Amino acid sequence: MLAPRTIGRLRLASQGLLTGFGSVPEAVRWMTAMQAQDLGSALWAVGQRVPGSTAADVRQALDAGTIVRSWPMRGTLHLLAPEDLRWILGITSPRLMRAVEGRHRELGITPDDISHCRDLALKTLHDLGGQGASREQLFTAFEDAGQPARAQRGIHILGSLCQEATLVQGPVVVSNGKAGLQQLFVPFDQWITGSRERDREEGIAELLVRYVGSHGPATIRDFAWWTQIPLTEVRRALEAVQDQLVELAFDGISYWVSKDSAELLDGGVPGSRSLLALPGFDEFLLGYQDRSMVLAPEAAGLVVPGGNGVFKRIIVAGGEVVGTWARTGAGKSLGVVAEPFEGGLGPAAQRSFQVQGRAYLKFMASW
Repeated sequence: MLAPRTIGRLRLASQGLLTGFGSVPEAVRWMTAMQAQDLGSALWAVGQRVPGSTAADVRQALDAGTIVRSWPMRGTLHLLAPEDLRWILGITSPRLMRAVEGRHRELGITPDDISHCRDLALKTLHDLGGQGASREQLFTAFEDAGQPARAQRGIHILGSLCQEATLVQGPVVVSNGKAGLQQLFVPFDQWITGSRERDREEGIAELLVRYVGSHGPATIRDFAWWTQIPLTEVRRALEAVQDQLVELAFDGISYWVSKDSAELLDGGVPGSRSLLALPGFDEFLLGYQDRSMVLAPEAAGLVVPGGNGVFKRIIVAGGEVVGTWARTGAGKSLGVVAEPFEGGLGPAAQRSFQVQGRAYLKFMASW
């Protein structure tokens, strides 16, 4: 019988949080796109899906370009497979760029300005000998050529150059300890040499199948929100791929899953005793428009205090968010503490959380 906790456990299974993947690129490719505006959170999100991995493994993948971090949808940073970035941008970027036209007018950014900065950025990168350039180096090049970078103007220009696949973020560098971690910008075509090709219709259909496979059970409204693709196009894509998916009904709403996930219902959905300490912004919670299946609406304010868009780290037990957790101390005294919702964690759950905490500290120590 389908129920919220069953939906939550099926999502754990779909996202690889119960069995895991063999490598960092494999996990990221399966997820299609993983929320990554906070780099530290993104590292642990991958780590929870790749047993035995370390933060250094994720950084190595970023440095080698076997995964990339860019803005493929919703104007938000995600991790994804390099071969997927260009065709996904081709689907999602036009709508995003239309949405920022008003802000560009406020900042005095014209198409000619973007063209000018495109040339400046590529020249700067060429002059640096292929090492990549920091945001500050590119801003300096813009300013020196009469293109102001202050008041978010430079950020919007860089974003536009990434949306059009001129630039992409590449290797990670340390400028001021771990707090100063940043990625250098590199020429897209030099960093990503094996892009796949998809036209809009077949691309949306592929995205839908992959999203359902890695996030299901999910609704088409979840997918439309996740990608910002209009519902009319999503519905057409569903008609084209419906035979590849399975429809489940709960409370009068259609949820879609892969055939493999649907088979789990026959033998009992795993994960009833699982407990995970997931990062803030993890796809398990953020990858859906409607999060009420795994997070009780009355507890939402404990995860996103004040509705400010900043998601706290979450404790997930049996497919349900039952609390948050936080880091304590720093350096050698770094630790973690559970912040359960009303009712607390039982002894077994406390022990599981301690195991998760130790795994997190070991994972991050390599960074």
